[in-house]
Amino acid sequence: MNTTTLSVLVENKPGVLARIAGLFSRRGFNIESLAVGPTEDPDISRMTIVVSVASLPLEQVTKQLNKLVNVIKIVELDSSSSVQRELVFVKVRANATTRSDVLEIAQMFRARIVDVAPESLTIESTGTRDKLDALLEMLSAHGILELAQSGIVALGRGTRSITDSRPRSLSA
Repeated sequence: MNTTTLSVLVENKPGVLARIAGLFSRRGFNIESLAVGPTEDPDISRMTIVVSVASLPLEQVTKQLNKLVNVIKIVELDSSSSVQRELVFVKVRANATTRSDVLEIAQMFRARIVDVAPESLTIESTGTRDKLDALLEMLSAHGILELAQSGIVALGRGTRSITDSRPRSLSA
């Protein structure tokens, strides 16, 4: 299944997320990943949306997104011209006999141990989806007790920023 990553700058106002998610839903697109947070400007939020585009043209949705009053700018990010990462927290069964094996796996993937309990370890890792999938596959043999995974966050490579030129001005 093909996916596309969109970086969408929006006004940081209540209801914007619901309107944008609703637009994708009404058009039959499945949002694979959605991460939202403030930018360097507290009045603007960046939404990183990964959407399945198997058979539906994304162009119509992006045109409709541009018509929403709270949308400032939309940029399609491909993996070669952007940096894309996810975060995962995974709680793994690790008793006295298996703890060293789990620690070794975490080290191989440059992951961090963020919590230690008598029968488990909680591991934090960031990276591409492929790297995190490989980490989870290795840890699954030990028993994954709990998992929390963020959506993709992404920025374009190089010095140019999508906030360099804003086609619309924010109104208070």
